[in-house]
Amino acid sequence: MRASHPLSVIALALALAACGSETEDSDTVVVPIDQSQDDAGSGQGGVQEDGAALPAQTGATPMAERVATIGLLNKRNNVSQDFEMRPGETVEEGPVILTLAACERTAPWEMPKETGAFVQVDIRNRRASEHTRVFSGWLFKESPSLNVVEHPIYDVWVKDCAMSFPGDE
Repeated sequence: MRASHPLSVIALALALAACGSETEDSDTVVVPIDQSQDDAGSGQGGVQEDGAALPAQTGATPMAERVATIGLLNKRNNVSQDFEMRPGETVEEGPVILTLAACERTAPWEMPKETGAFVQVDIRNRRASEHTRVFSGWLFKESPSLNVVEHPIYDVWVKDCAMSFPGDE
């Protein structure tokens, strides 16, 4: 049997590649996004890096109404305290100042489950009049070693972020 001509092989490959490709897919539904409802800074919707619009998350708890539970441990005297804070709040406990900027939790239908908070920790050392920032970043409940507040006396961690999602009871 003689080998086929290279052009006929290419033509056959292109024909097979085109099989099944249609310009319209009957399962595709185009839903326009009403951009008039998407206010800047509202936390709902937005724009991806490629310019495509992100869907709005209606029904999720607004950031100002979320409540994070932050744990503080004094390793020197083994005293642990929990603080319930809203984003933007600051708590001062002795020489420690905790500031919560944000807290997040994955939706119940998403995996893996994650709970995190953006926390700033300022501590006043002995013989010092000013507080020094020792940590500023995200802390994660399920991955405490991802970001660690490195201080010889105090330990800070996230315990919870209370918020709701659409469909939560």
